[in-house]
Amino acid sequence: MKTEILDSVEQKSLKSKIPHFEIGDTVDVHCKIQEGNKTRTQIFTGTVIARKGRGINESFTVRRIVNDEGVERNFPLHSPFVVDIKPVRSGKTRRAKLYYLRQRSGKSVRLSERRSEHTSA
Repeated sequence: MKTEILDSVEQKSLKSKIPHFEIGDTVDVHCKIQEGNKTRTQIFTGTVIARKGRGINESFTVRRIVNDEGVERNFPLHSPFVVDIKPVRSGKTRRAKLYYLRQRSGKSVRLSERRSEHTSA
């Protein structure tokens, strides 16, 4: 009963069109950044290493390497600051969470490519 009421209230805040992406995919996340009184869209490109939650609380973690330093960012899936998510490349994985990529560097971070319809390649 309680979850039915919460789900009906949450339904108004959920995004209607969410692109299909999975763990191991390389994605472009377009996020809205506010600097002073101006807003702009910034693209964060990286590999999806985790996806968790359901409903309005669903979020995903994207990791990339910048100047030999790993950078991870958590994005709420239904946030108004996440403008768009574009899958670029699909990676072959056998796990639900790719936390083991944190200990790797160089070429060993790369995942082998999986042919998929949801990527734009």
